[in-house]
Amino acid sequence: MAFHQSLPDLWLLSDERNAAVLEARLRSFAAPVGFVYRHYHLPDTERYAEFRRLRRIAMAEGHLVVLADSALTAREWGAQGIYGAPLALCPRRDDLPRIATAHNLREIAQANRIGADAVMLSPVFATRSHPGAPTLGTSRFRTLARHAAMPVIALGGMNRDSARRLGWPRWAAIDGLS
Repeated sequence: MAFHQSLPDLWLLSDERNAAVLEARLRSFAAPVGFVYRHYHLPDTERYAEFRRLRRIAMAEGHLVVLADSALTAREWGAQGIYGAPLALCPRRDDLPRIATAHNLREIAQANRIGADAVMLSPVFATRSHPGAPTLGTSRFRTLARHAAMPVIALGGMNRDSARRLGWPRWAAIDGLS
């Protein structure tokens, strides 16, 4: 089943840096967004408890709740989709949208091969999470995006201004939406 027609254009990723504002942000969007729960910094029990709390809020607001974990865990926890490296998203399960991560052409090819529903391509611009790391920039981002067989979501240094500058309708942020 292809989910890409119903995926939102705007995505918020959870992180240790935006944990304190997630509840308020999830309540503040005018339209539904995709919410990727990561919170890798928490021990398993706390991570699950915080996921359940934020999932309740996000679903009440009509947001799509995606878990950065396995399909099995996503189903057990009540997530509506999964997020991760393309090879970690195998095998294909038709009941959950799969959002793949990619940083280069090889990973986009992997996302194509597994039939991911969308791919988050990063880092487009400089980010606080990876200071000094190489970025794709506008040109390279667009070149790589043309190779994707599914919707591409820009990630990395994204906020409303950089999304406008990039001229890309689908984007995700950690700090840029916090």
